[in-house]
Amino acid sequence: MSKKKGLGRGLSALLENVETDITSGKDTEGVTRVLGSVAMIPVNHIEANPFQPRSIFDEESLVELANSIKVHGIIQPVTVRKMGYDQFQLISGERRYRASQIAGMEELPAYIRVANDQAMLEMALVENIQRKNLDAIEVAISYQRLIDECNLTQDQLSDKVGKKRATVSNYIRLLKLPPEVQYAIRNQDLSMGHARALLAFNDDKSLLKAFKKILAEGLSVRQTEALAKEKGTKAPGKKSPSGVLSFEHQKIKSDLIDHFGTKVDLKRDIEGKGKIEIPFRSDDDLKRIIEKLEL
Repeated sequence: MSKKKGLGRGLSALLENVETDITSGKDTEGVTRVLGSVAMIPVNHIEANPFQPRSIFDEESLVELANSIKVHGIIQPVTVRKMGYDQFQLISGERRYRASQIAGMEELPAYIRVANDQAMLEMALVENIQRKNLDAIEVAISYQRLIDECNLTQDQLSDKVGKKRATVSNYIRLLKLPPEVQYAIRNQDLSMGHARALLAFNDDKSLLKAFKKILAEGLSVRQTEALAKEKGTKAPGKKSPSGVLSFEHQKIKSDLIDHFGTKVDLKRDIEGKGKIEIPFRSDDDLKRIIEKLEL
């Protein structure tokens, strides 16, 4: 099995490419100096990144960073792209940019790059995903945006961020949870393990009831999984209602989604008959699915 590329290599490769640096000329003389140089840009000439996937910034940590900047300055330059005369847009370094404003900085050290909107979005998302303090929902949103807005399959995304496809799929599935559950994950009131267990519930009503029970009683992940299995499995001697999947069939459906890297619909009636539907978005996607079937 080939080793997956490390996270952020796409961003690194772009920043190290002289052709993407508007501060460099066509001549190769002094390329090393250009690539290593930093320009000082007025803070009020920089606009925030509209593709920034992080929507919540801890104010206390920003103030701490601002105090550090006042004493030591900015050690790691931000990265911007030139939009026009004396106009720049942030590609990466949102926390440093915000903290410098709090610190009252007039100028910021910055690398100036050229990137179209899609490349910019991809760079911002990939850079943010590698930050350890991102919550699970922020990671999930970033993964979903890379798939939707950069036209990536889950397999391609897996290679790009250096994560197993099952890991990517598990994060994306969190976005199916009710808003209050996602909010709890963002606030770290609910762990990733609890959230994955909640995905096994067949309906939002049962899911939310279990969610409140987790918070009220401090259930462990194993206890939550047992609760999901209990609620999702049909009672002895009774058949599951048509259209409602048991815990075991929910697990099968989840495994199929992980395997194919796309939405899979599993339907089963009370007699045990059913079908599996695997949608595809293009001929290339169909080819990928067929390869997964090993036909």
